[in-house]
Amino acid sequence: MAMERPTEARGAGSPPVLTESVPNRRLGMGRVLRLSGTGIGLILLIGIFGALRPTVFLTVGNFVNILEQISILAIIAAVQTVVMVVGDLDMSVGSTASLGGALTAVLLMAGWSIPAAMLVALFVGALIGALNGLLVSYVKLSAFIATLASMTAVTGLAFIVTNGANIFGFTPDFKPLGQGRFLSVPVPVYIAVAVSLLIWALLRFTTIGRRWRAVGGNAEVARLSGIRVDRVRFIAFVIAGLGASLAGIILVSRLASATAQAGDSQMMLSIAAVFLGMTMSSYGGANIGGTLVGVAILGVLTNGLNIVGVNTYVQQVLTGGIIIAAVALSRLGSRRR
Repeated sequence: MAMERPTEARGAGSPPVLTESVPNRRLGMGRVLRLSGTGIGLILLIGIFGALRPTVFLTVGNFVNILEQISILAIIAAVQTVVMVVGDLDMSVGSTASLGGALTAVLLMAGWSIPAAMLVALFVGALIGALNGLLVSYVKLSAFIATLASMTAVTGLAFIVTNGANIFGFTPDFKPLGQGRFLSVPVPVYIAVAVSLLIWALLRFTTIGRRWRAVGGNAEVARLSGIRVDRVRFIAFVIAGLGASLAGIILVSRLASATAQAGDSQMMLSIAAVFLGMTMSSYGGANIGGTLVGVAILGVLTNGLNIVGVNTYVQQVLTGGIIIAAVALSRLGSRRR
């Protein structure tokens, strides 16, 4: 669509004066509304549930509860953001979280120290990410196919590790990681904030962050400019595996038990959060700030529906609708840009 030029207004004998046309102002307002739509949606959700159950929903305790509920998702969505900045997708983050938590639980029950068990689980998570990166970056498989296959395999490994059982009875020293509080705020919230700030700093201030964005914008142009595209994508998947495993460890500590599928549901939610956040970007790309707003929307929605008393199955339908809407809005916004 052709850009509208400023019009000239001149009187008799006066120099031309440039005036901005009304359509340009309208386009600017429309663009602002598109970019702020997700944030407005979050405010509307808070307002709706606050009006329906003000004495329960609009309390400090409930908002702290929401933060605690979304902390695990925030970590997984943050590292999913890195992969999607590059232009890929990691379907295995949920199963990697499950395996990381299950492996930590099994090692703790076997008498390992907490740091050693956690390090092994984090290493395995990074290894899974490295395998995904190898398949996508060097074998040239589709990210969807490669990570879908690894998701299936990792889920099987989690069942093997746990023998299909629910593992519980950890040492009390492990529980503060997921259940502890500092200044009345749950420890997982601090960890989620730290991970999000780290990802934000990587994307904004580091060379690897600029290269991630360059590859996500146009991989061929990035390659011609001297960026090692394969290596950049590989690193993104390693970070995703590492972060997912960390989230799984915290989840097990919070629940005080581990199962082979404890974190599986986080995969689709993390993708939905990133897509919701993409609608807030001026260039239509994944960004950590938008992702966190998306996470907040999902958390407020789940919490509010629980308080109102909506059936769990209905919540799943609504969540699916949100995912569809998020992807559609993201694609629509990209076309308009």
